[in-house]
Amino acid sequence: MEKKKKMLAGILAASCLLCGCSIGGRQVVLTSGLGSQEVFKIGGEACRLAEAKVYLANYQNIYGKSYGIDLWEQGFQTKKLKKYVKDAALSKMTKIVCMELLAKDQGISLNGDEQKTVKKAAAAYFRSLNEAEREFTGATEMDIVSMYEGYALANKVYESLTGGINEEVSDDEARIMEAMQIYVTGQNEADEVAAKLMAGEDFAAVASNYNQKPVIEITFGRGELPKEAEQAAFELDNGEISSCIAAGDGFYFIKCINKFNEELTDANKSKIVEAREKAAFDDVYEEFAQGLSSRLNEKVWDSITLVTDGSIVTDSFFAVWEDALD
Repeated sequence: MEKKKKMLAGILAASCLLCGCSIGGRQVVLTSGLGSQEVFKIGGEACRLAEAKVYLANYQNIYGKSYGIDLWEQGFQTKKLKKYVKDAALSKMTKIVCMELLAKDQGISLNGDEQKTVKKAAAAYFRSLNEAEREFTGATEMDIVSMYEGYALANKVYESLTGGINEEVSDDEARIMEAMQIYVTGQNEADEVAAKLMAGEDFAAVASNYNQKPVIEITFGRGELPKEAEQAAFELDNGEISSCIAAGDGFYFIKCINKFNEELTDANKSKIVEAREKAAFDDVYEEFAQGLSSRLNEKVWDSITLVTDGSIVTDSFFAVWEDALD
């Protein structure tokens, strides 16, 4: 379940924005023809102003207070940061609405226990809001319930579409190797490197004089080096040095330091499964999203101003949901 949560977060973070782009290949229509409390509408489903402000309040603190630094207080590129926060929030909201619509299209709904979790999370989050935050968002507890319902449906449709994915990944497919490299673009340099290595000169010393890549020490898995270099590298034993490998526009020499990093290989297995899940989800989602019309209420959206004077501190909307699931 934890991996699914993290993957959904990535899916949502990678969503496109309504502003100046498209959803599922369809150009978004920018309009002021929506209601004064509607920020955008996708496929007949609207996002209300109060909901949008809840996302904005959270995102301004999630992104504005990173690594223990209050960027608002520091005045760090405030204009750009505000735009980034609004873009990120809008991106998340539009993707959740699309996924909610997809869930309904697939006949997916929340059961009784899931509805209880939604209400539990909504009550907890609404209680956490201070007076300034309630005034800024204008959100009621029922607005928060509606938001968590959409988020829960987004989770559920993602799990439904990825539940059958094969999670078995072999050590060979996921193998991560540690090595040193020398890369040169010219035949003359390659011949010089080959001669020095053949004479027994230290690989790292030769690399420091000849390598034309930014780094000498590398950690990599399958698909990260040109196929010729990868094939040769993965056949090496610890301490072994390859011959000259012609690949792409240059020549590689690889020294194997650790042909199988077990810890990194295990982590890579999770990444491979996540990539499979994302591909399975995207296949269905993108086709569905192509049929959705999208409208943004520019007047309402542009009128929203972030409050960064320290009175808006909420950042726990997503954390409260995760806690309610435990």
